[in-house]
Amino acid sequence: MKKNEIFSFQKLIVWQKAIEFSELVIKVIDKIKAPRNHFRLIEQLESASTSVAMNIAEGKGRQTTKEFIQFLFIARGSLFEVITLLIILKKVGWLECEDFNCLQSKADEITKMINSLISSMKKKIS
Repeated sequence: MKKNEIFSFQKLIVWQKAIEFSELVIKVIDKIKAPRNHFRLIEQLESASTSVAMNIAEGKGRQTTKEFIQFLFIARGSLFEVITLLIILKKVGWLECEDFNCLQSKADEITKMINSLISSMKKKIS
C-alpha cells in the first residue's frame, strides 16, 4: 500500500457515515449525567456505536462477498443495539429528545444504506 493510498473500506459512503455516527454518539455520551452504577450502559453504547463502522471495515477485508454480507448484518445489528440503548437512556431521562431524534435519523439513513449494500452484494452471488 502506498503512503497516501486509503483502504478500500474507507471509500464506502456507509462506512464514512458510520464513523460520523459513532463520533456523534460519543459526543452525546459526554453530555450524559448518569449515576456511577450505570456506566456499563454508557460503555455498551460506545462499544456498539463504534462496532458499526468496524464491522463494515472488517467485512470489506474478508475474502468472499458472502463473508462481507455477514459482517454487514452484524453492523446492522450493532446499529439496532445503539438505538435500543438510546431509547432506554431517553426513557430514564438521561438523553435529550433532540439528541435522540438526530441520532435516530442518522441511524435510519445508515440502516437503509446497509440494507441496500446487502441487497446489491446478494445479487453478485446469485
